[in-house]
Amino acid sequence: MGATETLARFILNTPTEAIPAPILHEGKRCIINYMAVALYASADPSAEILTGLFEEEGGTASASLIGVGGRTNLQNAALANGYLAHLEDYDDTHFPTVIHPSAPTIPAAMAVAEREGATGLDVLAATVLGVEACCRVGLSVYPNHYDAGWHITGTCGVFGAAGAAGRLLGLDELQMTYALGIAGTQAAGVREVFGSMSKPFHAGRAAQSGVLAGLLARRGFTSTREILEGRRGFAAVLSTASDMEQISDGLGERWELPNNGLKPFSCGVVSHPLIDAMIALRNEHGVSADDVVSVGARVHPLVLELMDRPNPRVGLEGKFSHQHSMAVGLIDGGAFPAQYTDDRVLDPAVAALRDKIRATVDDSVAEDACEVTVTLRDGRTVSESVTHATGAPENPMSDAMLERKFRTLAHRVLSEAQADELLATLWSLDTVDDVSGVMALTQG
Repeated sequence: MGATETLARFILNTPTEAIPAPILHEGKRCIINYMAVALYASADPSAEILTGLFEEEGGTASASLIGVGGRTNLQNAALANGYLAHLEDYDDTHFPTVIHPSAPTIPAAMAVAEREGATGLDVLAATVLGVEACCRVGLSVYPNHYDAGWHITGTCGVFGAAGAAGRLLGLDELQMTYALGIAGTQAAGVREVFGSMSKPFHAGRAAQSGVLAGLLARRGFTSTREILEGRRGFAAVLSTASDMEQISDGLGERWELPNNGLKPFSCGVVSHPLIDAMIALRNEHGVSADDVVSVGARVHPLVLELMDRPNPRVGLEGKFSHQHSMAVGLIDGGAFPAQYTDDRVLDPAVAALRDKIRATVDDSVAEDACEVTVTLRDGRTVSESVTHATGAPENPMSDAMLERKFRTLAHRVLSEAQADELLATLWSLDTVDDVSGVMALTQG
């Protein structure tokens, strides 16, 4: 049995009760984090571009749009909610592959579950299994696939979305295998568009593609049974090297969710240790931007590969500028959505500090680590090292930190009482009889 059929069987045949309780709890945390960032993003003007198009084209109102209100068809709901989940770059990250697995997977699960009347426990299991599928596929092609320029959240996200949707749609093994094939042939997204609305569009399209794949497969639409391992399949075409054993090795025994981190900052994850360092220099050493002559940093290679933008022009570009993220970390003491607006990236004081920052790649530095040295006007140097950034698997956000993040972001759209009710419902998702009621709570 090949990798594709193995993954299809795992998604369909894993009993919910066989999923370890800590993994289900981590799945709840992913859903809570997803809801928080999508709710906040729903107030962004770009959301109106999508919803305006949906209204213009019409369609059966089968699933809810988070935050913005209203309902649309399943595919559009998955597209919009996946877009919102990734717009602020505040969603979770699978550290071994830099995939954002929840943004494609959860919107697909929620859209299908809402129409099918699925329980919260069904959604939780589908989410966990979809995320596992997404990350396993990513492991099989990383880093070669990513290095070629593909946005791995978009390309591998389709498998998580199709897996979650297919389980909730009640597909059989052959249909699920075909669903993965239908999803895989839609895999797309290139890194050139980072810093624009098209980056979160990848997550939305992956969610939409997964829903479409499940719906078509249930109606008898066919595809290859070897989309992952085939001679002209996903791995062979989209990556210069692959390892299919990463998909099956320990499947169902070793889970990838513990390697997934929730973000404390609203930007590319590889800059998070740098932000931690700058906040520590501010809070623990009393360094202010006016004191700084220069800033030097030793960093993992991905920092310059992904986030070397010394002069961002708009807020979305700032999310992929380690210089901007470090500057606001020192000046503002944080790197939240407010630090990534168009006005903030154009602020002269922030730009002046960005100009003083230089990073040097050191292959010995881990992805979630860094060392920052600041030279001050009085001639002193102050250094700060970060071993594991806040939110990394080795230094995870606590449930209490996640709740603070949720409330802060949700209050942009929901009242305090509404946010508290939604949060309490999500923590008890495994007891919810119909997730339609959950989605109703997301309407501002």
